Amino acid sequence: MDWLGETVLTKMAKIKDLPRVDRPRKKLEKYGPDKLSNPELLAVLLGSGIKGLNVLSLSKRIVKLIGEIGVNKVSLEKLLEERGLGKAKALQVIAALEFSKRMNLDKKLEILSAEDVWKLCADIRASKKEHFVAFYLDTQSKLIERQIISIGTLNASLIHPREVFEPAVALHAASVIVAHNHPGGDLEPSPEDSAATKRLAEAGKILGIEIIDHVIVAEAGFFSLKRKI
Repeated sequence: MDWLGETVLTKMAKIKDLPRVDRPRKKLEKYGPDKLSNPELLAVLLGSGIKGLNVLSLSKRIVKLIGEIGVNKVSLEKLLEERGLGKAKALQVIAALEFSKRMNLDKKLEILSAEDVWKLCADIRASKKEHFVAFYLDTQSKLIERQIISIGTLNASLIHPREVFEPAVALHAASVIVAHNHPGGDLEPSPEDSAATKRLAEAGKILGIEIIDHVIVAEAGFFSLKRKI
C-alpha cells in the first residue's frame, strides 16, 4: 500500500481497465467538471500515464506534490524530481498551472464561510487518511493559496504553528483558515481538534495573522470550530 492508499495493482492497471464510470474523461463527459477531483481533472489534461503508473495515479502524485510545496513554488526542476515523470509531462503541468493563474488573475476566490471551505476540500473529504490544510487569505478574505500542511492523525506534533504560519508570512497573508477531514465521516471535534485550534489561534494573535476558523470536513458535511478560537 502506498502513501495514497492505492494498491500496487491499481497503480499498475491501465486507465482503460478501470470501470468506464471511473475513467476521468468519461466522468467529465457524463457529469461535468464540478464532479471531478483535482487529480481527475489533471488526468484529463495529461492524457496518459507513465510506465508502471496509470494517468490517474500519476495525477494524484503530482497533486500531492503541489499541495505540499504550494502552487507558486512548482517548477520544472521540482516536478522532475518525481520518479518516472518525464520532461514532456512536467511541462504540461507547468503550462496548465500558468494558464490557470492567468485566467484567474483578477478572479480570486472569496472565502467567507465554513461551507466555502467545505467546497474547496472536495479532494480530501472522502480520503481514508487525515489531511490538514491551510487556506491563506488576503485582506479582502480572498484566497492567495491553499497548502496541505500534513497527512496523518491530527496531533500537536503534526500541527505545529510554525508549519502553518511560515507560509502565511511568505505569502503576506492577512488571515488563515485551517481545515481537516475526518476519514470516518464523524464531524464531532475531538479534544485534539479543539486543542490544536486554540494553539494556532494563540500563535496567530502573537504574529498578527488571524486564524479565522478551523473546519472539519467529510462527505456528509462540515463542522466549524470557530467558537473555539
